[in-house]
Amino acid sequence: MNAPLVVSIHDVAPSTADATRTWSRHLSARGVPATLLVIPGPWEGPPLRTDADLVAWLRERVALGDEVAQHGWTHRRVPGTARWRRGVNALAARGCAEFVGVDCPEATRRVTWGRQVLRDLGFDPVGFTPPGWLASSGTTAALRDVGYRYTTSHTKVTDLHHDATIQAMVFSHRPGAASETIAAAVLAAGARRVVRARRPLRLALHPADLASPALVRATLGAIDDALDHDATPCTYRSLVGAAARRR
Repeated sequence: MNAPLVVSIHDVAPSTADATRTWSRHLSARGVPATLLVIPGPWEGPPLRTDADLVAWLRERVALGDEVAQHGWTHRRVPGTARWRRGVNALAARGCAEFVGVDCPEATRRVTWGRQVLRDLGFDPVGFTPPGWLASSGTTAALRDVGYRYTTSHTKVTDLHHDATIQAMVFSHRPGAASETIAAAVLAAGARRVVRARRPLRLALHPADLASPALVRATLGAIDDALDHDATPCTYRSLVGAAARRR
C-alpha cells in the first residue's frame, strides 16, 4: 500500500488569507489536496464570517477537493488554566493552546460556537484539530458529544466514531526559533523515512513559514520527495474514512 500524504494548512483566517492562498497554490501545482484548518472566531483581526471573499474562496477549494476542518474557536489560551498547563502552552504552543486546560462544558461551548459558524457559512466540518495539537480529556469528550468524526494530535489521528487511532507523527516547522535550520533538516529526513516505510505522512504548513525561503524549500522538497515515491495525497477526512473501511 502506498503511503498516505496529508498536508494541512493551519491558522486559516482573514488575517492570514494571503498566506493561505500562497500555500494552496503550491499544493495545487502538485495535485495535493489541503486540509484547511479554519479559525472561525476572532483571531488577530475580524472573524471569518466578515470576510466574504475568503469564505467564497474556501467554498471553491472544497469543490475542488480540499477539506475545511475546525481549528479551535479563537486560537488563544483560555484564562484560568493551571500553572503547569500555562507553561506547556507557552513552550509548546506559543500561547495558542486554547483547549489544553478546559473542562468538557467549556470545550463544548467553544467547539459548538465554531462549528455553527462554519455550518452557517455552508461548510460541513467533520474534523477538529486543537490549536497546538493540545487538548484536554474534556475536549475529546466534547468532540464526541458534538458529533465530530475525528481529531488530531502531535502523534496520531483519532477516529472518534470508532474509537480507533492512526499512529502518525506530524512534521511542522517552528519559524523564528534558534533551531530553525536543524528543524528543517529533521523534517526532510523524517518525512523521507516515513514515506519509505509506507506509513502515513502528515505535514503541517503555517503562515509564518512563508517568511523563510529555507523552510518553504524544505517543505515543498518533502512533498515532492513523497510524491516521487508514490505517496497518495489525501485529506484527513479521506484518511480516516479509508482506515475505517479497511477495518
